[in-house]
Amino acid sequence: MEREKTKEKRVCSALAPFGTTIFTEMTTLSNKEGAINLSQGFPDFDGPIEVRKAASEAIMRGPNQYCPSIGLALLRSAVADKTKRFYGVNVDPDTQVTVTAGASEGLAATLLGLLEPGDEVILIEPCYDLYPAMIARAGAHAVYVSLVRPGFDLPKEQLKMVIGKKTRAILINNPQNPCGKVFSNEELNWLGRLCRKHDVLMISDEVYEHLVYDGRSHVTLLNFPQFADRVIVISSTAKTFSMTGWKVGYVIASEALSEAVRMSHQFITFCTPGALQEAMALAMNMDDSYYDSLLKGYSAKREIFCNALADMGFEVLWPEGTYYASIDIGTLDFFDDLAFCRYLVSHVGVAAIPSSFFWNERRGGRDLVRFCFCKKDETLTEAIRRLKKWKR
Repeated sequence: MEREKTKEKRVCSALAPFGTTIFTEMTTLSNKEGAINLSQGFPDFDGPIEVRKAASEAIMRGPNQYCPSIGLALLRSAVADKTKRFYGVNVDPDTQVTVTAGASEGLAATLLGLLEPGDEVILIEPCYDLYPAMIARAGAHAVYVSLVRPGFDLPKEQLKMVIGKKTRAILINNPQNPCGKVFSNEELNWLGRLCRKHDVLMISDEVYEHLVYDGRSHVTLLNFPQFADRVIVISSTAKTFSMTGWKVGYVIASEALSEAVRMSHQFITFCTPGALQEAMALAMNMDDSYYDSLLKGYSAKREIFCNALADMGFEVLWPEGTYYASIDIGTLDFFDDLAFCRYLVSHVGVAAIPSSFFWNERRGGRDLVRFCFCKKDETLTEAIRRLKKWKR
């Protein structure tokens, strides 16, 4: 009997409710059906050739052993230089920058290193599905506050109501996946004042920092020196340099907060491959023309894809940032967004993500479907052709 019970329970109770992530489910289904995968957010092209060459040369040259847990000094300095270059903020690469295995591990190390059992973390939804899972694994509790549709405005009054003695942190994603919201200077300043009043940490996932459209500028939480003692900013090289499989991310925080992140990080992955770190240091130091070209290219893809969806008669939620665009399927004859996405894969040959999985209560987004446009032009053209054919 005891053996049977052991077989039944294989996943710890904290993670069991979350199941398999929707990104894995939709990519697996897409591969099975031979669909065009506009679901999971990875490009179907690789990043700069000179960066890939630098990694291969570093691998062949060696050494290929453990590197410092907090990251190569070369990359930490590159992160600090980029932060100064784009945001005018000075950070100490030795005490304030920690290299992690992607932003995902950076988030995990941050939450596991800073949360105590019973703490509460406010999540502004829709939010990435890693956040609540890691909060639960830390023994803490997620408190959900939804952006106000249709404009995805910050729910200030609700935030003031839910923040309390148990609140340890507010976690945001800026620019925000999936709806593409870019938090304004005023909104971030307001959040900072709220957190300071209640002695709460501010955690910001900023992996799409260089993909902000229509003349907007990305404002990082690091831009507010008055909140420096409570800010943790997490970012990654994956989206900026189109190498999502390399998993090279980083966390920037005060020395005291970095100590907690590093304590946790050393027991998760310990370090990130040195050759990839060396190559990404080169990438970060590329001149402004690379970053300008990246934004110009994605701006063009956004225009082409969103205009095509609009021409098909969809109500399109144009993103202010990220490389995702959403449509409202509320008027279509489907039970919900998951049913629509499964139909889309099997009958149309295009995979998307049901956005309701970014809400705690799925009804909050069951009328929205997210596509990623981080694809080659020919991939987007074929996806558009298939969608048009079905829509007719």
